[in-house]
Amino acid sequence: MTTDGGRRLLAARTWLASAFFKWKHYMTAAAGCSPIQALIDSLHARYADFRDGEVAAYIPELAKADPDLFGICLATADGFVYESGDSRHEFTIQSISKPLVYGLALDDQGASQMFTKVGVEPSGDAFNAISLHKTTGRPLNPMINAGAIATTGQIRADTPQQRLQRILEMFGRYTGRPMRIDREVYESESRTGHRNRAIGHLLRNFDVLDGDPTDAVDVYFQQCSISVRCVDLALMGATLANQGTNPVTGERAIEDAHVENVLSVMASCGMYDFSGGWIYNVGMPAKSGVAGGVLAVLPGQLGIGVFSPRLDEQGNSVRALKVCEELSRIWQLHQFNPPYSPQSSRRLAYTAAERSSTRSRQFAERTCLRNHGGRIRIVEIQGNLAFSTTEPIVRWIFVQAEQPRTVILDFLHVTAINSVAARLLAELADNLTRRGAATLFTHTQRFPALREEVAACGAGAAKVECMFRFPTTDQAIEWCEDQLLAEMMPSATNGVGDLRSFEIAAGLTDEELEVLGGLLAHRTYARGELIIRRGEDATNLFLLTMGLVGVWLGEPGKGTRVASFSVGTMVGELAFIDGARRSAHVEAEMEVECSVLEADDFLGLQQSHPRIHATILRNIGVSLATKLRRSSEQLRVLSAQAR
Repeated sequence: MTTDGGRRLLAARTWLASAFFKWKHYMTAAAGCSPIQALIDSLHARYADFRDGEVAAYIPELAKADPDLFGICLATADGFVYESGDSRHEFTIQSISKPLVYGLALDDQGASQMFTKVGVEPSGDAFNAISLHKTTGRPLNPMINAGAIATTGQIRADTPQQRLQRILEMFGRYTGRPMRIDREVYESESRTGHRNRAIGHLLRNFDVLDGDPTDAVDVYFQQCSISVRCVDLALMGATLANQGTNPVTGERAIEDAHVENVLSVMASCGMYDFSGGWIYNVGMPAKSGVAGGVLAVLPGQLGIGVFSPRLDEQGNSVRALKVCEELSRIWQLHQFNPPYSPQSSRRLAYTAAERSSTRSRQFAERTCLRNHGGRIRIVEIQGNLAFSTTEPIVRWIFVQAEQPRTVILDFLHVTAINSVAARLLAELADNLTRRGAATLFTHTQRFPALREEVAACGAGAAKVECMFRFPTTDQAIEWCEDQLLAEMMPSATNGVGDLRSFEIAAGLTDEELEVLGGLLAHRTYARGELIIRRGEDATNLFLLTMGLVGVWLGEPGKGTRVASFSVGTMVGELAFIDGARRSAHVEAEMEVECSVLEADDFLGLQQSHPRIHATILRNIGVSLATKLRRSSEQLRVLSAQAR
């Protein structure tokens, strides 16, 4: 049973959800009516006077419904709700409860066990038909009454009261609010439900139900009498569209592994003997109820709830059918006619020769990376990764990436990844390893399942740690460049920078180098020590003779690392030239040694050694121009890839 604390928590969630909807509608109204809202309102106006169909009369309490009630609601998979008409009017859920209770039974029993009790084949019969397997007595599917009663009997509980409470709590997770039974409708159903009781006894005869069948039938009557609103139906649909998680509260209503089972039976059996016509014309998994509600789901995108008590001969709301057909046609929502998207899951692909890291390096190192950086391949991935969107990436890497040294897979623009896609990428990494190439995954903090799949492919803990060690792609490229340079230019990467190797000294004679060297002061910095602080006066220029420094916007380790500098490069030259205050922090990322040129000493050269001053000034300008040219070239590469 739900505790008082649990009830208060659910009530708080309900209030927050209601406030959230009101705020969103206020913002929509303030900005002008959206085209989505406008279409829903127009459909409501178009069919409000539609008089076909009759209110259900076989349950006396349902016959009292106002036939002119009409509400439309749409909820997106990220929790935005559009409403029109009587979207907050309460009615009973009736048979729309069936797929959701079936989902709870799947969570309780598992798909294999449930299949021994209830089949999944369309019957083509009316909702109250006694459609049982000829030999096993198993109902053909969980959407007809026989299958729904059998399903209710599979909900784990010690008593019927506990079973009903679990069902109510489950519906509360879908809607984000406490659910209740409409006692008048329940009593009316119970008084007239002789056919359903007969079905219960037949199910007990075939051992589909255990114990007294009247208990399961009575709980079934009560689950059908749960009071809901049109907005609740839309949120139920949005929760199923969102792989079982309520997009407003963030609470899981059904295990994601069972969502596809529920949607499958809704698609094939949810509209009874009109299921074929529905999936042909509308193309969304759906479920109807004789109180006038219809719930439809477009997986991954949205849920639709429509309420109108006028029913056709099959027991489906006439207005709801019209609205759903219109929405499907106008917005092309048919799940078997997905919109063509020219956007590839491979957002960008390039090499380290085309786009280097933000590390500033010596001329010789830059030349080496231009010549050999093609062995480092970077693939930026985007969108929702499933089999169909991941297979082209895997195929492209094997076809295009001839003998790479390292492949970096960037997940910054990935919105979701399922287990199949994660496994394919894990197997790709394993295959590349066997071919002698390393794989690095970046921006994967939101996708722990990917790391799990890589480990499941047999990579040891150390190997997995290496593959996922870099949070950003720039850090990964930088590391790959270091490894490549260590192989191609071991002496250049291990030695201490000589003044002659600095771009600032290009064109200076030995005598002039001696003059410049006499002005330089030697400084050392420990790992983590700030060399330059943002906002301070630029009174000196740093020539890095040993170690590595990082440039940070914001506090080091907390902000954004925008660049790094290694041996042979100069740091702080821009502010040194224009006299502006420092624009970023510079931190020693290991033990660092620098030669420092003070601004006053540099200005003094203008009088004492004007050629040295002019040469240094020119070299600083060339260095800045080189960085700008490199940025422009990398931007050109990215722009060309984006096209």
